[in-house]
Amino acid sequence: MSTEEKSAAPRSLAEALRVRDDVSLAALLRSRPDLITPVPTDLTQLATRAGTRASVVRALERLDRFTLQTAEALAVAPDPASYGELLALMGGDEEDPAVAAALPRAAALLREQALVWGADDRLRLVRTARELLAPSPQHPSPTGLGPTVREATAGMSPGRIQEILAAVGLPSTHDSVSAVSALGTLFADRRRMAALLAGLPGESREVLARLVWGPPYGQVTHDPAPHLRALLDRGLLLPTAPGTVVLPREVALHLRAGRAHRTPEPVPPPVEAAATHRPQVVDATAAGQALAALATVEELLKEWDEGGPAVLRAGGLSVRDLKRTAVALDVPEPVAAFWVELAYGAGLIASDGEADERYAATPAYDEWRELPPAERWAGLAGTWLTATRTSGVVGGRDAKDRTLSALGPNLDRSAAPEVRHRVLALLAALPEGASATEESVLARLRWERPLRGPQRETGRNRDEDLRSRLARWTLSEAELLGVTGRGALTAPGRSLIGAPEAPRPASEPEGPGDKLPVHHRTPPVPPPATSAERAAATAAASRLLEPLFPEPLDHVLLQADLTAVAPGPLERPLADVLGVLADVESKGGATVYRFTPGSVRRALDAGRTAADLHAFLARHSRTPVPQPLTYLIDDVARRHGRLRVGAASAYVRCDDDATLDEILADKRAAGLGLRRLAPTVLAAQADPAALLEGLRALGFAPAAESAAGDVLIARADSRRTPPRAAPEPVPDGPPAPDDTLLAAALRAVRAGDLASTTPRKPGPGDGEGDGGATGKEPPRTGAAETLATIQAAVLTGETLWIGYVNAEGAASQRVIAPIRVEGGFVTAYDHTADEVRTYPLHRITGVAELADDAG
Repeated sequence: MSTEEKSAAPRSLAEALRVRDDVSLAALLRSRPDLITPVPTDLTQLATRAGTRASVVRALERLDRFTLQTAEALAVAPDPASYGELLALMGGDEEDPAVAAALPRAAALLREQALVWGADDRLRLVRTARELLAPSPQHPSPTGLGPTVREATAGMSPGRIQEILAAVGLPSTHDSVSAVSALGTLFADRRRMAALLAGLPGESREVLARLVWGPPYGQVTHDPAPHLRALLDRGLLLPTAPGTVVLPREVALHLRAGRAHRTPEPVPPPVEAAATHRPQVVDATAAGQALAALATVEELLKEWDEGGPAVLRAGGLSVRDLKRTAVALDVPEPVAAFWVELAYGAGLIASDGEADERYAATPAYDEWRELPPAERWAGLAGTWLTATRTSGVVGGRDAKDRTLSALGPNLDRSAAPEVRHRVLALLAALPEGASATEESVLARLRWERPLRGPQRETGRNRDEDLRSRLARWTLSEAELLGVTGRGALTAPGRSLIGAPEAPRPASEPEGPGDKLPVHHRTPPVPPPATSAERAAATAAASRLLEPLFPEPLDHVLLQADLTAVAPGPLERPLADVLGVLADVESKGGATVYRFTPGSVRRALDAGRTAADLHAFLARHSRTPVPQPLTYLIDDVARRHGRLRVGAASAYVRCDDDATLDEILADKRAAGLGLRRLAPTVLAAQADPAALLEGLRALGFAPAAESAAGDVLIARADSRRTPPRAAPEPVPDGPPAPDDTLLAAALRAVRAGDLASTTPRKPGPGDGEGDGGATGKEPPRTGAAETLATIQAAVLTGETLWIGYVNAEGAASQRVIAPIRVEGGFVTAYDHTADEVRTYPLHRITGVAELADDAG
């Protein structure tokens, strides 16, 4: 490298960032949004922030397996390392062509993420990343390599080092530094090392083979066996502590044929297709499941319509209430937890905030019910895709060993939206109608984020990492919700994630470049970033799903066994009335409703009359109204309201005193504490609600009345919470900046860097020899000198460097070109903000002229 090239080479990460263009810096800030939270003042501060431990760990966690392996190789390479040395570590002596093809992309990604800087002949891993990935006794390297010869012999006596030189046939040296260098050179020489190892006993080579892929540390006694002594004498094993020896890195690399990793993984594992179905079958199956999902959510809200379960003191549902909900929905408890959390995330249910706090439907539920079915589904699917609350962890334990309950705290998993989107994107990369094998999806996710999902071995059981569990839950939940059908992504599901058109089936002829699997050709699908993009995606999914839904029916089929069959989804008014008049007996392609005395009484309680019910059934039935159903309605209506219950504590009144005599004579009424006040009035110790339930249990059909004596009509939608906002997702770190924020941040960082690095003329207070030096601290001058310098710059058109304190007390440096000074203010073109601004003179802490050669 020439002298000019050496002088142009960056000497720090800040200098490397300084020579980047805006496109490259924008890519860095977009991939690592924590670097602009808040916006750094200049590139030096940006580089400092990029090297902090928390930021580096976050960046490493987002690397794929091969890029991470590349960073691990740089951590055990010389500092700095050339690209050729890195390629040798990754590809080995045989130079794996797949590694050679993938390495430029991995190195470019590390450089883009500011984890590596420098030209190809002087690649440097940032210090914090090297500390995290380099081998040490406390934190072994993922490569399985140990320390270098120089590091391992740091505390060894000079005499012992000379003995090792003599044992391997090297001449003695005058100092330990040259001796260690000679030993390292020998171990790195393939031909000489092969000859040295060939002279060892077989047992010695077996010991090296056991240590070569790590861990590189072993235990020895104070009197090692001859085959171990042969290794120690030649420096092939070096002592690090009493009884502990290590295999030097140079020796291990020779035994590995130069490879830093046993199995480099330059190519992601393929996502394998499990089965392929016709796209029409996939979409139709998913549409049926989407209708079932809407029906399940409505059934859940109907179950809680008049007030749901109580809220636990710590928040959430009790185990007993979750079981009751699962029984009511006829689903397993984990599935019930999913529907409950989905309704909660969509803002359809919430706690009412009363003293006796309970869950209930929100006003948003009534608005949601009035939407077309496709829009209702799109709202639920969009909520599921972006929610961080994860129902799959319900029943597990938190950090304090407390049970995690549905609707309770600590259910947010910030990685959930990313995993859901990525799983669906992998399905989208398959040919249309193809489903994926679960294991291939999990293997791909582990390759893409190896540090986000470490595997833990516990005895014979293997605990899955969170990302794998999230992926499994995503596959099952997407099927429940109708985003996928028969395991394949649907057309509405593809629109939901903003994926492009499906790849053509494998049977179609291939074109140039089609030899790679589909998942290699298809770039990653970015999730919709803004709320407007997400709204557009859900609207597109709704439009695609709408034609797949059957038209709502306006009729049912009444049968003689007191049942009604709905052969498809019903229109909203018909479904609402029928849901009150009858109980759902079975669901599926057709819904079966059963009429009972209790269900008919429920309709009468809601204000319907017997004549209304007869007319309703005759109008909406395609079959004649069966005589048993007519008799049932008339019989219940005849007895309904003969008894009246009001508040005394409670009372019962009836025009027929014989009915009251029958109640008093019934032993089952003893618990109600009834006594006769008048021939037609009974008083009770129970409250009105308990009295109503008690009389209904005796076979009567009482009606509640008001203080004025009017019958109270009990409507099913009487219980609603106050307006509640849906829970906000918990982001996984700072959100990705949009283009507007990126442009403003880049402009501010560039201008701040100009202010901090522009050479200035020496002032009266500068030390000798400081002229033209780059000032790191803002200039400080008196008020008179500040005003005089600015006025002179207005006349000459010069650019000045100022220190400024804003109204909040935050200090900054700026480069300005003054235009005019008047009224205690200076108007100037501010290079920092790239606009004309006005500054109060009393807030300018100092001013300095820029050097004549300032760029």
